[in-house]
This record gives sequence, C-alpha cells and structure tokens, in this order.
Amino acid sequence: MRFTTPPRPLDVESLFPELASHRRTATRLHPRAGSPGVGDSHVGGPLLWPADEPWPVCEAPHGRGPSAAGPRPLLAVAQLYGRDVPDLPAGPDGGDLLQVFWCPFDAHGPTGAGMYVHLRWRRAAEVREAEVLAEQPEPDAVGSDGYVPSPCVLHPERVTEYPYIELLTGALGERVEAWEDAQEEAAYEASEAEGDGNGAVDAFPSYQCDLSIAPGWKAGGHAAWNLTGPGTMHCRTCGSATELLLTIATREWQSDGTSWIPLEERPEDQAHTPTGVVVGNHGKLHVFACPQDPAHPHEFSVQ
Repeated sequence: MRFTTPPRPLDVESLFPELASHRRTATRLHPRAGSPGVGDSHVGGPLLWPADEPWPVCEAPHGRGPSAAGPRPLLAVAQLYGRDVPDLPAGPDGGDLLQVFWCPFDAHGPTGAGMYVHLRWRRAAEVREAEVLAEQPEPDAVGSDGYVPSPCVLHPERVTEYPYIELLTGALGERVEAWEDAQEEAAYEASEAEGDGNGAVDAFPSYQCDLSIAPGWKAGGHAAWNLTGPGTMHCRTCGSATELLLTIATREWQSDGTSWIPLEERPEDQAHTPTGVVVGNHGKLHVFACPQDPAHPHEFSVQ
C-alpha cells in the first residue's frame, strides 16, 4: 500500500524565499502492522543476520541481584535497506543495510537511566538468506513494553522539510517568528469568535507544526528539538557537524500536526502508534551520522 502526505497548507518558500537554501528531503517510513521478513525493510521483524556472527549484547547491569549481571542480547528494533529508503546514506565500506538495536532497559550513560542504542551497517549482498541466523536472540526481560516494537512493514515516501523554527537566525528567523506569532493570534481570535478551536487551527497553519518537519519515523531531513531547544551534534572523532540519519518516534503524528496524516488514513485511525514504541518525553530519538566519514561513531538525542 502507498501512503501519501497531503500537500502543505501553504507554500512556505513563497512566504520566505530564503528557506530554499535550507530545504532538505526526508523519507517518511510509514511503518504499519505487517509480517516482514529478513529481506524487507521493517520495524520489529527478523534481521538479515549471519548465523556465524555474534549477536550484539549489553554489558551493563540491569537491576539488582545475580540475575541482573552479565551480558544480555540487545533487542532488534529495525532494519533499513538503502534500495528502499532514498534518504539513507551509504554506510562504512559501502554498507547498504542499516540494522538498529537497543537495550530494553533505562540503565545507561552518566545518569544510569539513559538509553543504549547500537547500530550495525553491512553490505546486504554479502549475506545469503540460507545462512541467516534462524532463531534470533531476545532478552529474557524488558524494562518497559515501550522498548518492544510490534512487527511493521514500511511504506517509504519522500517529503520536503525545513529547519526547526528556533534554528532560523537573523532576519529570516525574526520574520518567521513574527509570522508564527501572528498565525497563533489569528487562530485564537477565530476560535473565540466561532467557539470551535479545531477549525481555527486548520485555517491558520503553523510553521512549526505544518510547514517544517514531518513527524513519525523517518530517514534524513531536519531534527526537531522540542525538549532541549535547538542544538547541534558534532562528531566526537573529527568535530564535524553531524547530519540527521534516522528518527525513531512514538507517534506518526501529533494532535497539533494532523495535516501530516496520509491521505489514505483518518485522525481516528490507530496508525498513529503502529510500532508500539515509546521514546522519551516528546516521543523522538534522533540518530546522527558524520557526513565526513560514516565509520565515525553515531550520536544520539532523545527529544
């Protein structure tokens, strides 16, 4: 099935031509319930994993007692084939398959309560399906059901995005902020007059919610910084500014961004939480990659 993002309510470049130089494409992944196989791009399905290759594990302790010690297998979250996802860059050594894992416990990092995410790149042609690991390891316990993705197939769609509003600086940033404020004021006045806020919101689209960054799972594009405010992630190896590689999201759309709902679906559909994944306070995990060398370590931000 194909999913189609509606045209944006306004042509934002006609309002602010300078945004053209900040335009990026992103691939909305549109995960929806299904039964994916090892040869598919998916969330929550079996991986194209060689039978003779060790499965990644987490070494951190999880809880207390003897059973909490020792390595535990990471949980397979997703795999993306480059052939399916146009905004997925090539990985190290020409890797065309990205496989994503995480530990299903919040027990990592400086605070001891953070996520641990692991990415593995490979060249898909080097793995014969006949030699794929048949019984793929799973952890014997999870800290939260929100770490366990439901099996989903993907329906990739390319869209255009613009930067998070607080990253627009100078005269352009001031003009966009002023326009956004005017839209909010007009929507409020209309809702007061009509007694119906929904219609008013639809009539006055927002740069932040409707014209800039697509919600949901996606590859590439711009990052939204709803929790921490605007930030820039730099490569810890070479210092280069990293670029957004992947966004893992709790919801495919928010109540204040229903203009992104695919034409084939409705606001009341259950497709807004198809994967069952729950991430952070605002529902997003951003994965960043170094544009200078894909072999450099990835960076992560939970929003």
